[in-house]
Amino acid sequence: MSEATKPEFALQRIYLSDVSFEAPNSPEVFMMNEKPQVDVKLDTKNRKVNGELYEVTVKITAQVTFGEKTAFLAEVQQSGAFRVVGIEGDNLDHTLGAFCPNILFPYAREAVDGLVVKGGFPPLMIAPVNFEAIYAERKQREAQKAEQPTQQ
Repeated sequence: MSEATKPEFALQRIYLSDVSFEAPNSPEVFMMNEKPQVDVKLDTKNRKVNGELYEVTVKITAQVTFGEKTAFLAEVQQSGAFRVVGIEGDNLDHTLGAFCPNILFPYAREAVDGLVVKGGFPPLMIAPVNFEAIYAERKQREAQKAEQPTQQ
């Protein structure tokens, strides 16, 4: 393997690409005594910016409700710019789909927690996520879908 094709991976920058927080029923929700329903959704995406630079984004959407009333809706898109050289095919897909989100997730989780606390609510401690398992599950679904005969 020549020096030119030696695999390289480098984090260039971590940044918030989108942030949103809404508390449409404040201050009434602060006085509610019932147990809240918490719904947390997670998504990842990536794109090639140019030759060696890729952007990976972890999106967390957290909604807490009391019955029909929304206490808050917080959404964070935590992104990172990664320089990737000499990593191709399945290895590149794995790097962008599992390894990079693992790097970004703690920042996204902290950003959501910070928004929630600044909104006057108790901390929202989002559990750690196994992006390796999510990636493997997605690849398995894609393989099963590819095996199914197309219907005409």
